[in-house]
Amino acid sequence: MSNSNKQKGMVYLVGAGPGDPGLLTLKGLKCIAAADVLVYDRLVNRRLLSYARPGAEMVYAGKLPDRHILKQEEISRLLLAKALHGLVVTRLKGGDPYLFGRGGEEAELLAENNIPFEVVPGVSAAVSVPAYAGIPVTHRDFTSSFAVITGHEDPSKDETAIAWDKIATGIGTIVFLMGARNLPLISRKLMEYGRPPHTPVALVRWGTRPEQQTLTGCLEDIGNKAAQAGFKSPAVVIVGEVVKLRAKLRWFEDKPFFGKRIVVTRTRQQAGVLAEKIEELGGEPFELPVIEIAEPLDYGPMDKAISAIHTYDWVIFTSVNGVEYFFRRLRFLGKDIRELKGLRICAIGPRTRQALEAKGLIVECVPEEYRAEAVVDLLRGVLKPGQKVLLPRADVARAVLEEAISSLGAIADNVEAYRTLQGGQGGAEAAVLRQMLADKLIHVVTFTSSSTVRNFVKLLGEDNLKLLQQVTLASIGPVTTQTAWELGLKMDVQASVYTIDGLFEALRRHFAGIKEKYGITAE
Repeated sequence: MSNSNKQKGMVYLVGAGPGDPGLLTLKGLKCIAAADVLVYDRLVNRRLLSYARPGAEMVYAGKLPDRHILKQEEISRLLLAKALHGLVVTRLKGGDPYLFGRGGEEAELLAENNIPFEVVPGVSAAVSVPAYAGIPVTHRDFTSSFAVITGHEDPSKDETAIAWDKIATGIGTIVFLMGARNLPLISRKLMEYGRPPHTPVALVRWGTRPEQQTLTGCLEDIGNKAAQAGFKSPAVVIVGEVVKLRAKLRWFEDKPFFGKRIVVTRTRQQAGVLAEKIEELGGEPFELPVIEIAEPLDYGPMDKAISAIHTYDWVIFTSVNGVEYFFRRLRFLGKDIRELKGLRICAIGPRTRQALEAKGLIVECVPEEYRAEAVVDLLRGVLKPGQKVLLPRADVARAVLEEAISSLGAIADNVEAYRTLQGGQGGAEAAVLRQMLADKLIHVVTFTSSSTVRNFVKLLGEDNLKLLQQVTLASIGPVTTQTAWELGLKMDVQASVYTIDGLFEALRRHFAGIKEKYGITAE
């Protein structure tokens, strides 16, 4: 993806898919990361912009049915001009660039000016949006043919480019892209040329996204239904008997987190676990790594503790990061787990315990409540006065555990195993987040530690906290919740079991309760 032609640059015409960012191709992702300039359309998921390199220029070329930010000719000339300056340009288009995306026109201009370009096909809304609504475009019991038709044709034209007489009865399933505005014309023409008025029709708005809405009817009544519901673009129109399968095959809209775009504030390395859980439950994760984990500035205290590890009676690990950085340093010093012979080991949380067990260690105690106060309650009567306890933790760890151990007459030695830093600074993530909050496209923000709360507030800016008024805020536990309150945030959901699984179970119950309270049901 490198720019080998410095004089003329390079242009990638990339299909960004229908809206779900997970449907972007791997090659498309590489093109975004390689771009000096990103030119993107209205239907491109803004989350994809966060994959751009720092400093990449962003150009919005969105189009609405009734107005254009940039006209097509201006977009094509823009691509040409940027490429002539030796830049790598990635043109992001919703769906596929060559399926009603006018990518062919852009490619023609580039070819005429000897600008190197590549076309990266995308997942088309013509098949993906019906699939997310529970509608297969072909099915052996219904039809073996389907057609994709533009829904944008000007109804006032004297002559049509659509062979209505042929497609009305000659094609099993007909998919009209961007056909919401011309729905009355589409229905009338199909019935006029022989399609039965009772033919099933589905309209799917913002397909594959959390905002997806589906409306069903038949040719003779779908126009009135759409008008009454205020159904607007962008929408895909599906005509055919396969629409009947929706009642049996719907899956996306029935998931517990459907309709929810959820911000994950963990480190980029740890965000994957949460993101996968969100996607499994039908939500859309938005990764915003507000914290970064780094090595200590001074390994002196850690090295001193490791060299004297035989003098300790207990080691208490409070996080997976603490385990990782402690053993990383142990190996660096030419030592291994044999150095811990005879030490008793305590872990806060099942993930921390699993990380230790993966090292071949037996964890003696894990408190039922995953926070520092519960550790002290568990060790009361077990921890003897005068015993030494090593605490390899973060630089910003609370002093509660150290103070409580000391109150039991034991000696707590707190050493910095890693640092927790502000993440996301200077990147595109924060700007994208603020815009999405302003557009009411974010529904939930999750916090898994006090650090994530503090750094999220810094990143968003205190003046922008008002953007969170209609957003559900979810905390992994009381310590994180207390930090949020101190910073002016009110948590709506708090996990009763202070783990990632506990957090998502609390969210699932929260949204299930809302549906039950307000009688919300899917169509």
